[in-house]
Amino acid sequence: MKLVTYSKQGKEQLAFYVNDRLYDTDEVNLNLPNTLNAMLKDWARLSEIGHKAYDALKKGSTGAEGVAYNTAKVLAPVTQPTSCRDGYAFRQHVAAARRNRKVDMIAEFDQYPIFYFTNHNAIQGPGPIHCMPDHFQKLDFELEAAVVLGKKGRNIKASEADEYIAGYMIMNDMSARTLQMEEMLLNLGPAKGKDFSTVIGPMMVTPDELEHLSIPAKPGHTGNNYNLKMVCRVNGVQVSEGNMGDMDWTFAEIIERCAYGVDILPGDVIGSGTVGTGCFLELNGTGLLNDPNYNPQWLQPGDVVEMEIDELGLLSNTIVAEKTDFSILALKKK
Repeated sequence: MKLVTYSKQGKEQLAFYVNDRLYDTDEVNLNLPNTLNAMLKDWARLSEIGHKAYDALKKGSTGAEGVAYNTAKVLAPVTQPTSCRDGYAFRQHVAAARRNRKVDMIAEFDQYPIFYFTNHNAIQGPGPIHCMPDHFQKLDFELEAAVVLGKKGRNIKASEADEYIAGYMIMNDMSARTLQMEEMLLNLGPAKGKDFSTVIGPMMVTPDELEHLSIPAKPGHTGNNYNLKMVCRVNGVQVSEGNMGDMDWTFAEIIERCAYGVDILPGDVIGSGTVGTGCFLELNGTGLLNDPNYNPQWLQPGDVVEMEIDELGLLSNTIVAEKTDFSILALKKK
């Protein structure tokens, strides 16, 4: 299934995405809820009903008319995640960032997957990203994939963890680098450098839709992996390209660590971490390493950021500057 949440008469509405049209779940089948949050709470049962309704829509046997996808105000697929974690799965990104700072690769990267918690109340979908003045001090995108969980669990082994994934999405882990680097000097964070916006969407795609692109996990790793091309464009110019199949740590392995000694819940969102070349921080560092005259690029007001991953759709956002001069960077004590 491909599921989209959109705004209908001011309220969120879950819909099936079929041939560029949206079909309200609760109109196609009265046993289905009208939000993904509600559906995830009983995912095992409701996803089975949903798959049957989705198959009927693809066959054109329901008589439903739906609405054109490009006319809808699309929201984040899951508008109120129970939590949001972000991983660090792509070795290429980590190694390049370390190389650009002229420091050795972290040996521990290959020993265990890590993640951090970000602000699940700042989740958003396509549309404007509102930024404060300090955010524009090296404002950055991060091209990632993410999963939504559809099952409660605890102390889960990686060999079983894929069963907990309801679906996959694109994620843009927005980053204000000056704020991020400032606070991480104190060995805590990231926090203010990340907490203003995390973008997911435009749809949630269930694992069965990706099976034809399944590839083995990296040697020595466990879990599902998929050959999905990832790109990011800024103002129509491609700046990043990678592949979800290049994840070194799988989502299953990240989930195993997340669930150790703690409950994971339906509606939890977990990001992959940045793909290689997937942010200006890495791209600028590589550019300056190769050419001292390289002109670094950061996101500016009015920029349009488009992320696209095979089978997961296209996620588009416009950067908007808040009309204020309030700065927390200016509040630093001397």
